[in-house]
Parts: sequence; C-alpha cells; structure tokens
Amino acid sequence: MKAALFYTFVFISAPLCSTLNVPFTTTSKFPPQCEISRRSAILSTTGLLTTLPFVSSASASGGATAGKYTTIPIAKRRYYGRVQEAVHEYLMMGQAVVKGDMSAKVIQDFFDPKGIVTVEARNQAVNGQCTKKDQSCKGAEIRDSRYNDMETSMYLLGNAFRFNQQKAPDNLPTVKAAKAFFKDLDEMEKNIKGKKSSPQKAQSAYLRGLEKLDLYLDLVELPPTDSGAYDKEFDTRVAANARIT
Repeated sequence: MKAALFYTFVFISAPLCSTLNVPFTTTSKFPPQCEISRRSAILSTTGLLTTLPFVSSASASGGATAGKYTTIPIAKRRYYGRVQEAVHEYLMMGQAVVKGDMSAKVIQDFFDPKGIVTVEARNQAVNGQCTKKDQSCKGAEIRDSRYNDMETSMYLLGNAFRFNQQKAPDNLPTVKAAKAFFKDLDEMEKNIKGKKSSPQKAQSAYLRGLEKLDLYLDLVELPPTDSGAYDKEFDTRVAANARIT
C-alpha cells in the first residue's frame, strides 16, 4: 500500500515539476520551486484515494465486518458443534418431559451448572517446567450447564448472520428467534428448579420452545429438529470438523 501511494505521488508530482523546467527523479529532493507542486500532489493523491474502487470488508466476509463481527463461515466453525450438541441434548429430554418426570437424569444434567466443561484446564508450565512454588501448573477447568452454553452459542451464532454492521444484534431475525426460544427455555428451567415448580408448565414451555427452535435452526442454516440429524452426539470443539462455508 505504501509503495502504491509513493508511485502515485511520483506520477502526479513529476509533470507538475516539469512545467517549471525542474529536473525530477524519484531520489531527488524537492527544490523550492516544487514545494507548491508537492503540496498539490499530496492533496491530489488524497482525493484519488477517496474515489478509487475497493472491496468492502463486509462484502469480502460474506456479510460480517472483519474485526467487529465474526464472519458466517467462521461462526459456523466455532458454534455449530455447540449448538447442534445442545439441540441433541434438548431433544433427548423430550421423552421424560412428556412423562412429566422432571427429576429424570437427562433433564437434571441439562440444567446442571457444573454439567459440562466449557473451557478445558490448561498446562501453565513454561517450556515444560513448572515455575510455581506449589508446583501446581495445571489450570482449573471452567464448567457450566448445557442450558447456559446453548443460549450463549445460539446467540453468538445468530449474531454472525448479518449483512451490515449498523444493525443492532437484538434487531437481527436470528437473534430475535433465539431470544424467543430462550424465553421458553428459561420458563422451563424455572418450573423445574424453582420453589413453585410445575411439571405441567415445564411441559408447555418445552413444547412451545420446539417450534421456536425450528425457526432459529432454519435461519442459521441447520436442519430442523425432526430431521433425525440430532440423533447423534456432536463434537463441540472449535473447528473440529472440516471447513464449513
């Protein structure tokens, strides 16, 4: 880029100096007679830069702006596994929910705040040697519920499905669909663990959530819940699968 600007500057400056019959080379210093011309050249170059065609980062990234919003292909690689695994576990609760058995292990595990590892423990040794006094260089893992991770990953994935950076996340159709589903999911959790729990209300919230979840999955280019695609477990590691476009 710097080289392009330099030669554009030279291209403009040389004719300007030549009108004054002043020799001009790329290595020569500007003589006093060319000071005005040099200033004109800089301003002209600046003007050219504002009119040169360019490819915006939003166009190049498929809708997301680099540096501020995650591009759609990258978001798929980061969050598809987590979202699909969450849908798999959500659907696994169905049979217990229909029976009204809210104490079933599959339901309790889904909402367990320590149910899954969201960040694995990392070895903090330096060049293979532990420098801590207590010799405990293995960091602590971070755990959370599949319920919370589902909401987080669905929101982040939905936020990437945008075509400009001006629109607020809450105004995106994908995020709106995710939040509508979260509302039912939160109500279900409340009626399972709350002091005034109600299996009937939890059932209703679960069934309402299924319809809203399908709307979200369609918007983020994932199969519907009744497709059979979620009968298996999914790898939640970032970029665990081949490149997704």
